[in-house]
Amino acid sequence: MTDRTEHDQGVIDQRQAFALGVCYYPEHWPRDRWEGYARRMKELGLDYVRIAEFAWSRMEPEPGRYDWGWLDDAIETLAAEGLKVVLCTPTATPPAWLVRAHPEILPVDAEGRVREFGSRKHYDHASPVYRRHSRRITEAIAGRYGGHPAVVGWQTDNEFGCHGTTRSYGPAAQDAFRGWLEARYGTLAALNDAWGAVFWSQEYSAWDQILPPNLTVTEPNPSHVLDFARFASDMVVEFQAEQVAILRRLSPGRWITHNFMQWFPDFDHYRAAEGLDFASWDSYPVGVVERSELPEAEKIRWVRTGHPDLIGFNHDLYRGLLGRKRGCWVMEQQAGQVNWASSNPLPAAGAVALWTAQAYAHGCDIVSYFRWRAATVAQELMHSGLLRHDETLDRGGEEVAGLELSGRPNAEVATPVVLLHDYESLWAYDEQSHSAGASYWAQLLLFYTALRSLGVDVDIRHPEQDLAGYAVVVAPAVQLVGVERAAHLEAAVAAGARLVVGPRVGYRTPTGRVHEAGQPGPLAPLLGCVLRNFDGMRPGLATRVGGHEVTVWTESYVLREGAATHRYEDGPLAGEAAVVRHGNATTVGAWSSGLVREVLASVLAEAGVETLDLPEGVRRSRRGGLVTWMNFDQAPATLPDGTVLGPVSFEVRPG
Repeated sequence: MTDRTEHDQGVIDQRQAFALGVCYYPEHWPRDRWEGYARRMKELGLDYVRIAEFAWSRMEPEPGRYDWGWLDDAIETLAAEGLKVVLCTPTATPPAWLVRAHPEILPVDAEGRVREFGSRKHYDHASPVYRRHSRRITEAIAGRYGGHPAVVGWQTDNEFGCHGTTRSYGPAAQDAFRGWLEARYGTLAALNDAWGAVFWSQEYSAWDQILPPNLTVTEPNPSHVLDFARFASDMVVEFQAEQVAILRRLSPGRWITHNFMQWFPDFDHYRAAEGLDFASWDSYPVGVVERSELPEAEKIRWVRTGHPDLIGFNHDLYRGLLGRKRGCWVMEQQAGQVNWASSNPLPAAGAVALWTAQAYAHGCDIVSYFRWRAATVAQELMHSGLLRHDETLDRGGEEVAGLELSGRPNAEVATPVVLLHDYESLWAYDEQSHSAGASYWAQLLLFYTALRSLGVDVDIRHPEQDLAGYAVVVAPAVQLVGVERAAHLEAAVAAGARLVVGPRVGYRTPTGRVHEAGQPGPLAPLLGCVLRNFDGMRPGLATRVGGHEVTVWTESYVLREGAATHRYEDGPLAGEAAVVRHGNATTVGAWSSGLVREVLASVLAEAGVETLDLPEGVRRSRRGGLVTWMNFDQAPATLPDGTVLGPVSFEVRPG
């Protein structure tokens, strides 16, 4: 996996200075409100306006009959105020007439039920019929507006995979999956071997015997599940690539992005982003706390401000999705209450401004708020906007009005530390987590939070991307490791990087089998140890290492060339190695925030990376010549230099 270069210098030019934007739905409001809205947007300090991602039924009210008049007027009204338009392909919401004419485009869930029309994302990425209509409407909108001077860029579709729609199990997906498998393996013998299909007599003798891994009596073959996840991800990749190719052809000189979601696991974002100019994501800090795996007490603490690292991780992920020097957008920034979580508290005063500052500090080039005016109809009528229902400025809008961030240079975020993440390891890990408290995301966050609490900026990269120049490489949960991936990590260490790996790293081969020589497979010479035992701990169980409490997961190691720096103090692994050091490689086998932080602090110090002991809830980020201090607590915080930062606030300083 290689980094891409800018295809067009104009992309860089349009993103040199930080700016603000908004998501806007002119089709929701009377025509006589549009001029006033555009004027108020400009007065509020907004520069970009995203429109039309859900408007297919207005663009094409009947098959083949297009109505562009309203969209022409909307774009011209925004352009008249000097606003830049981000136009979207409307394929997230195929209209009723299309669904009724072609019900075969509808997705089928894991229980075999057709998911019907009446909300959004009601299509199967693998459907050749829907692919044809997706290309057709993309060509129509790009052909009309591709050269419009107010249209500066495009967003494809909307939030790929949202509402569990990455994986469909219907006829279209079944047929496409078989073809995908035959292309991947060539022969059934190779597939049966890769899947270990001899187990439970799961061997196949014809391609048409294979179905998606759902509705099985008990758990399906994990390698089958892994390949179906890969296949479904590839359908998203292909679907997007078709739109991108059309937009490149019919709208030259404009950038193209997609608005990915926070902590979303269901497709490979690195591959899906390959044809884009930069990645965007939709940031809803309060909602993600409610849906997170945080303990209940932590949810209560952060539900009005957002957890700093749940937000920060996504900024760092999407900034680095396409490689270095790319930047990213927040295409949808929460500006008040959301409507889709189990509970939807009002954010604390100052939170919207703080989230905007955090986005800038982590390398985002534009922050676009969702949405302009709170909806008065349908599913999102309890979701806030910058304007209330009555068109008065809401609390979030007032905070945006007071911001002084626009115009700051969009400098690169330079950090000597990289954290490795890949979606295939995520799929393999979570299919067989082995412990009620374990998950891929939680293990990743264990290491990410430790780094951020030490005041360290972090790049997030795919394990096969360029690792040159990093002083410290952290691989918390890269479970799938083959010979090539191991060689890539070995090369980084040979070039001078220090490597830290977490539990279960290198446990499986790329097809999902366990290495014949056991964990960590081909990484054993680099790490100087092999797995002895692992313990998937139930809630309530704990052990200790170096004075730190360990829960959820423990594993111990047989030492080859490495030396144990920490051993288990009690429990079934008492006396066995918990942390192993071999040259510049360190293996951490115990799930412990305190232990992980201690080990990382030591490795960072050896690498010459400055660390700080930050108060909980305080984060520091560097971008260019600026340092942003952020306090997510609802109480004042004392910074390391002795100054006090107010509750739910930020301060930008030179440095």
